[in-house]
Amino acid sequence: MGTKSLVVTLNLDMGPEFLEACLDVSKQPGNYSPVSSTDTLASTPASLSKVVISSEVIPRLADKYANAYTDFYGSMTPCIYKTGPEWHKRSGNQAQGIYRAARPIYNHPIRPFWLSIGWSIVAKLDSLKVDWNAINPLAYADAGEANPFCPFVITIGVEPYSLLYDDAVAAGDAVLSILKDAGFPGIQVAFIESRLHRSARPKLLSFEPPFDPDPKLRKDFSHALSLPIAPLKSPNFEGTGALYFRLNKDNDRVALLTCAHVARPPPLFQNTTMTRTKTSEAREDIIALGTFAFEKAVTAIMKEIGDQVIFIEDWNKSLKKLGDEVKGEDPFRTDQRNEIKNLIETARKKIDRANKLHGGVTKYRIPAMQRVIGSVLHCEKIEVAVGAHQFTKDWSFIEIDREMIDWESFNGNKIYVRGNQTAADFANLMFPRATDRKKFNLPENGLLQAFGVVPESEFNKPQDLDIHNMKALLCTKHGRSTRTTFGRVNGLESFTRHYKEYNIHKVYRNCGARLRHVEPQVHQVLRPW
Repeated sequence: MGTKSLVVTLNLDMGPEFLEACLDVSKQPGNYSPVSSTDTLASTPASLSKVVISSEVIPRLADKYANAYTDFYGSMTPCIYKTGPEWHKRSGNQAQGIYRAARPIYNHPIRPFWLSIGWSIVAKLDSLKVDWNAINPLAYADAGEANPFCPFVITIGVEPYSLLYDDAVAAGDAVLSILKDAGFPGIQVAFIESRLHRSARPKLLSFEPPFDPDPKLRKDFSHALSLPIAPLKSPNFEGTGALYFRLNKDNDRVALLTCAHVARPPPLFQNTTMTRTKTSEAREDIIALGTFAFEKAVTAIMKEIGDQVIFIEDWNKSLKKLGDEVKGEDPFRTDQRNEIKNLIETARKKIDRANKLHGGVTKYRIPAMQRVIGSVLHCEKIEVAVGAHQFTKDWSFIEIDREMIDWESFNGNKIYVRGNQTAADFANLMFPRATDRKKFNLPENGLLQAFGVVPESEFNKPQDLDIHNMKALLCTKHGRSTRTTFGRVNGLESFTRHYKEYNIHKVYRNCGARLRHVEPQVHQVLRPW
């Protein structure tokens, strides 16, 4: 049956050309590239991300500055301190805030001098060690009102938690002094908490099996470990995000651990330690899904559609052979017919969900810029044979742009061990002996929590038994290419010579995991209990 007929017969919400491409992928996996070779980077305007205000942080600012959450009400922009007269507000504990609206400034007498004044403000803030990210001259009005109640305020954006109230007051006085000397004493100054980022990027997808449909297709577009990543400027150099770290208990900054050679590939960067200490410094953006990983993830969606269409065709042949239901027929025949009908209906739903996922992915995520999830915060200089243990130093922290993750559904450091493996595979390969199964539980919804460390004693004298009833330290890994694999950690270290790109030829030690498939990237060695 031709693809046009299939689209009509199966009532599919897609064109015959796309269905034909999906069937080609299904029949020849890995040979079809769904992304155009003319794919280009799309630039997006820079904007400020307003910090979400939670109840526990209100005292942190309002105790010092009473108008912290009323000055810029409606924009979710906390204000650390503002100079000048107090802005009007409604009184009372239950009083509703007044929505503020920023307005542009035109034809102001400061126009000929603004650039010079602005650079003076920049220099002063830098000398005072203020970690600012934006300086904006604006007017403010109540929402819906034409005339601003504040004709000129300079808002200075700073990283959350980075500027104390007293320091903001001192910096504000310094900026006011510059404005007064320039002949503009009436301009106000406000220090607000914000993060500079590129707007209009779709979030990473949520990942909550079994509530999310088709988790094996969604996983690579989500925040689940192991997150496939690559530098924005060189998306062909791909790797994996290994673990999430909260950078400080007093703030909400989160970093993703990966390898230095992934964050700053040797062919493109010098082998030096790099730390981004100020938000005003240029970003080295990291994207979710490099070129190969993105193509593979999209191809997997198309393959799923093609597979399900083939299944439906086969099941329809079986239905035709079974014929229509006849009164008094064999109950087994009736059960078979109903079972096949249920399979066809389930396949239709899978096709519909996969088609919608494909549409969303190809509509919003093909330009690499749309997949930026953060930037390099720290990248360690790659060194081999370090210290007494002679291990390798090769790690980097990627600071995650908080708006890119739905934190309500965030799973933390959990690795998905399903998809290409079943719950039975996990039980049979990680705990093949019946006596061992008494001490473990299957990972809930296929998500295995990473925690703690494996003591050195278990590397030397493991206590688990493998399928051959031999003691072994069993492990699992979810890699970019191999998906979920199971295997054993070697009890003896390997010796490796690597990093020719940096002209490093030393031999260093590493612990090897013998898996059914192995790839050179970040691995998690996780305990499944």
